[in-house]
Amino acid sequence: MRHPSSTTGVIEEGRPRFGEWLNVLLFAVTCASAFFVGLTWSVSYVYADRLAGGAEFSPPAQAFAEPRVIGLGLVYALVLIIILLAHEMGHYLTCRRYGIAATLPYFIPAPTLIGTLGAFIRIKSPITRKKYLFDIGIAGPLAGFALSLPAIVYGLSQSKILPAVPRDQALVFGEPLLLKFISGLLFRNAPAGSDLFLHPVAFAGWVGILVTAFNLFPIGQLDGGHVSYAFLGPRSKSLAKFLLAVFLAMGVLFWVGWIVWGLIILLLGMKHPRVFDEQERLSGWRRALGILAVIIFALSFSPAPIKGFSLLELAKQWGL
Repeated sequence: MRHPSSTTGVIEEGRPRFGEWLNVLLFAVTCASAFFVGLTWSVSYVYADRLAGGAEFSPPAQAFAEPRVIGLGLVYALVLIIILLAHEMGHYLTCRRYGIAATLPYFIPAPTLIGTLGAFIRIKSPITRKKYLFDIGIAGPLAGFALSLPAIVYGLSQSKILPAVPRDQALVFGEPLLLKFISGLLFRNAPAGSDLFLHPVAFAGWVGILVTAFNLFPIGQLDGGHVSYAFLGPRSKSLAKFLLAVFLAMGVLFWVGWIVWGLIILLLGMKHPRVFDEQERLSGWRRALGILAVIIFALSFSPAPIKGFSLLELAKQWGL
């Protein structure tokens, strides 16, 4: 979610504008990109028995046209889009509740490992009170997490425990505490030397909690930045600067993507727009929700979403 410091006023009603058609176009393209990426993960899941243990096997090209693979690809895209849409609509509907002008979500299609770079809304009028800022900021992560959780539970129940694949032959994804806890309950008797091959729905849920954790970082224009400003006011900038340094350190030690995201955050701006009433204190139940947000972050965060791609490890691979 972005919150530009400039104000453009309330959106006028009438015929759909170019921006609204752009929302629809980006949404459609993102659905398509998520589906095509979902096909890849679905092939890996359907043929997991033949890929397990590092066996030399390449799925045939016609595998992508198999009805089961197509169905799983559609399910992956549907679950992922619903999670992301719930996150952004949490922001949008809360803005509407308080009479704050905001755009519909802009989805970002991308041929990445997950099929998208996420989504955002633009807030187009000032947020006058801290409680409004808090509610808008926290609504997205709560909605996204609420839908990611059942996706993970169901998806893990359909996932497969098979002989481990050598680490140089597969992508290894980090396990947030939530994923470790649920998979530990479901697969407590898993044999040593085995790997968990995720069902596409579980992978969509994994993406959902990763998005939730990233957005809850209390930095700048991220959702966590809005929440921390509602709690701390201008003092939140010191926390944001410290955490930006943490981003860079995590990029060196765990996953180079943190450096990329840190640079994006810098480009979006670290400064948070002020509210009109800087002295307002949040109510007790909002403070309780703030604590819940910290717990959700702890359960959802993984320092290495994809293992083996820290700056140090990449430098070693490149002989630097």
